Amino acid sequence: MIIGLIKEHTDSRVALTPANLAKLATEGLSFLVEEGAGERSFFPDALYANHATLTSRSTLLRDADLVVSINPLPVGDYRKGAVAVALFQPFVDTEIAEALKNQGVTAFSLDMIPRTTLAQAMDILSSMAGIAGYQAVLLGAGALSRYMPMMVTAAGTVKPSKALILGAGVAGLQAIATAKRLGASVEAFDTRAAAKEEVESLGAKFVEVAGAVDDRGAGGYAVAQSEEFLARQREEVQLRASKADLVICTAQVRGRKAPVLVSAETVAQMRPGSVIIDLAASTGGNCALTQNNATIQHNGVTIIGDSNLAARMPQDASTLFGNNVANFLKLMIAKDGSLVLNYENEIIKGSSI
Repeated sequence: MIIGLIKEHTDSRVALTPANLAKLATEGLSFLVEEGAGERSFFPDALYANHATLTSRSTLLRDADLVVSINPLPVGDYRKGAVAVALFQPFVDTEIAEALKNQGVTAFSLDMIPRTTLAQAMDILSSMAGIAGYQAVLLGAGALSRYMPMMVTAAGTVKPSKALILGAGVAGLQAIATAKRLGASVEAFDTRAAAKEEVESLGAKFVEVAGAVDDRGAGGYAVAQSEEFLARQREEVQLRASKADLVICTAQVRGRKAPVLVSAETVAQMRPGSVIIDLAASTGGNCALTQNNATIQHNGVTIIGDSNLAARMPQDASTLFGNNVANFLKLMIAKDGSLVLNYENEIIKGSSI
């Protein structure tokens, strides 16, 4: 079998690193790597050349049996009979599965890998969310008009900044931990009851809103809440956000528009010089004023909408992403290097679109 690794045109990461190719290598398995695939993530062609044949995109797509990328290619670029592995996001692009089927492509979506203990080593969403949460705090600290920690100087004492984290999943928890390391005073919201202990273990205050829908059967995802609950939550968020210097938004519900937690009225009550970082921007944003992939100013408040912060740290992001992908590919590669798709395996079945 031949595995082909694509160069990303709109992303600084790469789906597999040279180290991943070395670990996957087995008799009967070979690799084609598009020239320059790892350059933007600081993995030069010379490192890939030790394990693969460097080639053009057209040759790779013609010859590879399995094509790996982070972002999907245009459906027409895949040849009939090929296997494709990428972040197809079928809950966002509802037509992608049918289009791939019509093209004769067998596709596995990395964001559909079940978030179970068995699949932890393949959980790309968690790996990238952790980086995004870390980057969100650094980005926010850089944009703030104030210190994050308390500073005692001869010129006077500066109070620590107040950070409010909306959503305590992987991204939110990493944001909490990073903000605490930088010396901020941190509060966090989440609709999931299980998040309280995690938030408090990191030294943050957990802000509870009564009446959340039970989420125990949601496989670790947040679930849609009632309008009554969301109204109470927005009210509490407005109270907390009006006193916050940095608000980091991470709340998303799979397959749905992100809940609006920070209204325009809330932003109007925030202190000038404050910052909102919205990681849910690509699905509408948790802030009513968020613009995806844009930074705007509103009444002196900076609002940054970016759902792909992991790409700002491309080397480590590629390393973690590649490790996840390599662990996933091992489920498909037999000892002789051939492709074996066992749809009785819950991870293969769950990620197949």
